[in-house]
Amino acid sequence: MKPVLLAGLLSSVLSVPLANAAEEAAAPAAAPASPHTLTTNIGFFTDYTFRGISYTKERGAVQGGIDYSHSSGFYLGVWGTNVNNEALYGNTVEVDVYGGYLRPLTDDLSINVGFLQFFYPDSNHPGAGTANKGGSPNTTELNAALTYKYFTLKHSYAVTNFFGLNDRLLGNGDTRGSGYTELNFNYKLPVADLNLALHVGRQTVHNYSQANYTDWLVGVNKDFSIAGTTGWNAGVNYTTTNASDSWYVDAKGWETGNDRFIGYIKRTF
Repeated sequence: MKPVLLAGLLSSVLSVPLANAAEEAAAPAAAPASPHTLTTNIGFFTDYTFRGISYTKERGAVQGGIDYSHSSGFYLGVWGTNVNNEALYGNTVEVDVYGGYLRPLTDDLSINVGFLQFFYPDSNHPGAGTANKGGSPNTTELNAALTYKYFTLKHSYAVTNFFGLNDRLLGNGDTRGSGYTELNFNYKLPVADLNLALHVGRQTVHNYSQANYTDWLVGVNKDFSIAGTTGWNAGVNYTTTNASDSWYVDAKGWETGNDRFIGYIKRTF
């Protein structure tokens, strides 16, 4: 009887882990995390300011986009905004397509190379209706950026004429090769979870030094949730430039490079 009893005890003890192992083997494996990420965003701004220059004359802008990224570092996106028809040759909409590759080099250092294509569906050219009509405002830039901790240094280089400014319009050569160099600083403050944003940039327009200028920005913003929904961000920026008031002016004489405060609220899904 003892061997039989011992065999029974061993059988009952070993059956538990064997049963668990069988259940684990039968259970489906957890699905691996997808390498693809897709997000959308929409925002409401008191002004659309591009490199310190106002494109909506402080009359408000609705902006939104879709972004795709891959775990390998490649990304692609499309973004749009309204534009005041007096600020950019009568165009009323801007659509940007961009993409590139982001690669971490160390825990604190990363490099980003890409492109940015500006589209203006209205297709209104500078100098339209005159003998000196300029080129298409659609502009293509290549860019490269280096980020170290809170700092990002970036340069953008125009491989087309800069927003339609060409020799036929201005008479001093084309504007291919125009560039924009910027330094950005983003840091979470130890006060109310506010984010600090600082920026300085230098725009150069090839063959037209009178159009060169520097812009500055300082702002604070905050991430928050509303009724349990996350992805919200709101803030205020102050921006100014030393742009020539005789060059950066709209069709009715409004100086687009003057200083201004910009408030906004946006959400990313």
